[in-house]
Amino acid sequence: MNPPVTDGAARAADKPAVKPAGTRAADKPAVGRVAFVGAGPGDEGLLTVRAAALLGEADLVVADPELMAQLGRLVSPEAEVADADALAQDPRLAVKAAKAGQHVVRLVRGDPFLFGHAAAEAAACAKARVPFEIVPGVPPATAVPAYAGIPLTSDASSDVRIIHASEVSRVQAGPGSLVILGAETGPADIAKMLVAAGWADTTPFALTWDGTTTDQHTVVCTLGTVTADLKAAGVSLLTAHGPAVAVVGEGVGAQSELSWFETKPLFGWRVLVPRTKEQAGEVTSRLQAWGAVPEQVPTIAVEPPRTPQQMDRAVKGLVTGRYQWIAFTSVNAVRAVREKFEEYGLDARAFAGIKVAAVGEHTAAALREFGIMPDLVPDRKQSAEGLADVWPAYDDVLDPINRVLLPRADIATETLLARLTSLGWEAEDVTAYRTVRAAPPPAPIREAIKGGGFDAVLFTSSSTVRNLIGIAGKPHAVTAIAVIGPETAKTAAEFGLRVDVMAPRPSVTALVDALADYGAGLRDAAVAAGEPVRRPSERRRGARRRIR
Repeated sequence: MNPPVTDGAARAADKPAVKPAGTRAADKPAVGRVAFVGAGPGDEGLLTVRAAALLGEADLVVADPELMAQLGRLVSPEAEVADADALAQDPRLAVKAAKAGQHVVRLVRGDPFLFGHAAAEAAACAKARVPFEIVPGVPPATAVPAYAGIPLTSDASSDVRIIHASEVSRVQAGPGSLVILGAETGPADIAKMLVAAGWADTTPFALTWDGTTTDQHTVVCTLGTVTADLKAAGVSLLTAHGPAVAVVGEGVGAQSELSWFETKPLFGWRVLVPRTKEQAGEVTSRLQAWGAVPEQVPTIAVEPPRTPQQMDRAVKGLVTGRYQWIAFTSVNAVRAVREKFEEYGLDARAFAGIKVAAVGEHTAAALREFGIMPDLVPDRKQSAEGLADVWPAYDDVLDPINRVLLPRADIATETLLARLTSLGWEAEDVTAYRTVRAAPPPAPIREAIKGGGFDAVLFTSSSTVRNLIGIAGKPHAVTAIAVIGPETAKTAAEFGLRVDVMAPRPSVTALVDALADYGAGLRDAAVAAGEPVRRPSERRRGARRRIR
């Protein structure tokens, strides 16, 4: 049987469609094409739809390694990848590939035609009569000031000049905004040259490093106070750091009011999520929306049951009408049943006539992705106990069958099973999967956990507390501890952890939002006291603010 349509739709949303392996060569023209694609300034979300589509269709991608590390998931596994340095050895690499019928993407940071080499490479394609196209990228010259909250134009002036730092000595003072790329090298010297060119030393001057990323950091000063203000901000220009964009002009004055990116409650926070990447999708996206940098560290591993016969009989019973209800108490249970169904060539249609219960919204979402609409989901207490509270009593008139299937973990509690029995149901408890402690994370992660390298850790159950400490050690005292409920808080306290945040209800989204409220409170307190806004990890002994 065919898998549910919803599953394919979900996969399609994750990655642009690519041609099947068997059809790519047949569909290719005699001559391919070269697309010069702008990747934007750093934020992956600023990549254009056209750029993402071309990356998915490419036979060859030529790009710097750091760009591939960021955007490689959009590239077909069948595609070849070449380091941009390869063009130095063979400038005709893209042209040759296109003439061989390949679709080539030359991926560049920012915009291909702004302070880049794409114009010369495109000219080579034109000379060789190779079809090419230019896909603009959001340029750092406009994106970085926007992310810093600095308008480049106003009702009073619409003049904007964009130069590279190497050209500062040749620019003259004038109205409007001056945007300087490559300003990470010698900002104090840049300011001196601008004053010498006629700008007043009181002219507003802003420097933004690593713009549009969660490492972004903006310092606002004047041309005459650059050195002192950078020092006061704790910026060491002697350490390694990322690219910087400078803005000169009156628009800089609006930064304190319009700063929206760096003022997010969890901006730049490194947050440990004790879950696998597959389980942490919603948590990750929500943390990123609040400005955090989530990092997943699985504390448990899910394995098949040692003896599969129970699950085999359960699936047969679902198909033959043995059960009135099936109750899913976790996303892993949904996944285990779904995998067993696919093993037998079954899909969601086999659930016809069976009532389905889910312990909470995340489990319900996994069921809907499978093509199943749950009949029962507790509104308030989303736990096995909460599901038992809303479960209907067995009625021998209304219910033709009194059996309930409970596909669960091997270490599941007996709460739901006991309550169903007391309500008159015959519950069959089946081991759908086993949970085992995960392997320890890499040494750098363990050191960051114990040394205060993380700003916060999210604990979604008592087992995540025990397992994380068991495989990686106890989080540092400066790390904010956020827990999903009272039981998890109790376990954390037993291990000597100070709980800073507790979710108002047992939901991972509520937990993330509660952490954001905590971060906002720390920021507001620092601003009110006239102190620098620092993340928890920056408060540990010896930690200093650095531009990376």
